[in-house]
Amino acid sequence: MLDVGVIDDPRVAEISLDPMRTRLLAELAEPASAAMLAARVGLQRQKVNYHLKMLEQHGLVELVEERRKGNVTERLMRASAASFVISPAALASLQPDPLRSPDRLSAFWLLAIAARLVRDVGALIVGAAKAHKRVATFALDGEVRFASATDRAAFADELAGAVTALVHKYHHGSAPRGRDHRVVVAIHPSLKTATLEIGNKES
Repeated sequence: MLDVGVIDDPRVAEISLDPMRTRLLAELAEPASAAMLAARVGLQRQKVNYHLKMLEQHGLVELVEERRKGNVTERLMRASAASFVISPAALASLQPDPLRSPDRLSAFWLLAIAARLVRDVGALIVGAAKAHKRVATFALDGEVRFASATDRAAFADELAGAVTALVHKYHHGSAPRGRDHRVVVAIHPSLKTATLEIGNKES
């Protein structure tokens, strides 16, 4: 089982977003049969089998074990990944493009950058899984509380300067065996759990 499964096919994305199939994928973090799942989700076994067949055909679940119970063969299935992410690549020409309006102060541009990050890293994960290799990545995640908007702007300027200096220091455009890496640095207001709950109630 993969840690994260990347869905970049529109059809697979459609299959996975069905509410019952999403529920089944969550239940299949551990192996289970159609009969076991039917009891958990309150659905007829035949309907659970139908959903499992669709999920299996599209690589979202996998067969773990087959065992005989009388005249019946019980199939134990498991999700092919612990969690899934739908890549913007599944939207084809509708996926956001950072080049359309490159404005580092725009929230929409930041969202486009984030979407490209998901798309590119997702593609790298898929390729690395096929080659049985790991993807060399690095990320920082943290929070800072600014006393004022002025401090936030000053922080952003200093951060941009520091990152630019590091890029100039380590970038070797003509290195014969070098490999290009993308650097993404972002700042946005933190979302607290209470804020998310209020937003969900209002929507």
